[in-house]
Amino acid sequence: MKVKKILKWVGLSLLLIIIVLGVWQRELVAYGWLQLKGQLNVVNNAIPLEEFMELPTTTEEQKKKVEIVLEAKQFAFEELGINYSENYSKIFDQQGKPSMYVVTACDPYYFRPRMWKFPVVGSVPYKGFFELEKAREEANRIKTEEAIEVDIRTAGGWSTLGWFQDPVLSNMLNRSEGDLASLIIHELTHGTLFVKDSVTFNENLASFIGDKGAVMFLEKKYGKGSAQVTDYQQSLKDEVTFKNYMLGAAQHLDSVYKAMVDLSIDEKEQLKSDALLRIRNNYDTLSFGSEVYQGYFKERTPKNTFFMSMLRYNSQQEELERQLQDDFGGDLLAYLTYLKKRFPSL
Repeated sequence: MKVKKILKWVGLSLLLIIIVLGVWQRELVAYGWLQLKGQLNVVNNAIPLEEFMELPTTTEEQKKKVEIVLEAKQFAFEELGINYSENYSKIFDQQGKPSMYVVTACDPYYFRPRMWKFPVVGSVPYKGFFELEKAREEANRIKTEEAIEVDIRTAGGWSTLGWFQDPVLSNMLNRSEGDLASLIIHELTHGTLFVKDSVTFNENLASFIGDKGAVMFLEKKYGKGSAQVTDYQQSLKDEVTFKNYMLGAAQHLDSVYKAMVDLSIDEKEQLKSDALLRIRNNYDTLSFGSEVYQGYFKERTPKNTFFMSMLRYNSQQEELERQLQDDFGGDLLAYLTYLKKRFPSL
């Protein structure tokens, strides 16, 4: 009888805790529920890659890209020290549409990103939504209440860090072989090593391992000096040129912002506008091997959220390269093995 009473009180206590948490953190609970529904929709409607390959609607080009996914996974597990998982064994049909929308925000005259705090992963400078309307609601709310710059971008892929079995998103198959391999390795790196409250390190590392790993993957598959390798390396060279310019532009903007002490909003806006104009004009002096990055500023003026994203994903690439070469002789497997031991991962 006493046991039943104890169990009853334990059950009531847990129910009360859940109710209190639901009221206290109702916004977080509501967001978590929406994300869970969206993620379950992706997971539950994903089909095995083998089944996708057999569909009459699957093109020969898509089949080749699926083979690349499988090959890149195997290479990552065997050659790079990526932890084995069943991720990217299934595919979700996006029907040509984005699957996730990401809200980012930043102070308009200072490189200080707006942070969102979540259980487990800690503080992150973005918030994802499976519904565009919900992303717009969040963006409008923040812009109105906090008077900061807000942006919405789409996500080409994401990792659930082992909470779910991440599928290939059908739009991924539109990428080139090198880009697709890099993306798969990037996301698998997140599932291997993800440090709490360290988004910049996590994203820089995943990008670094993804790009380096993709070159190694192509070299093993086609041979060093092959057309496939040199073409991808040229695309990476263009990407580095673009990113380095944007990182330099971010540093220039940062210096402009730091000099805006005690200025009026109109004065700050004029200085910012002048700085962005210089960045746009100087960009035209860059030389690229392809048309991908040419004319980038012709139809857009980037916000601080764009420059913060560049810093978040690319600001530590030189340091990672230095460590790889100086401490591990360029051995990417040894480097990642070391990092896994050094840093606690979620």
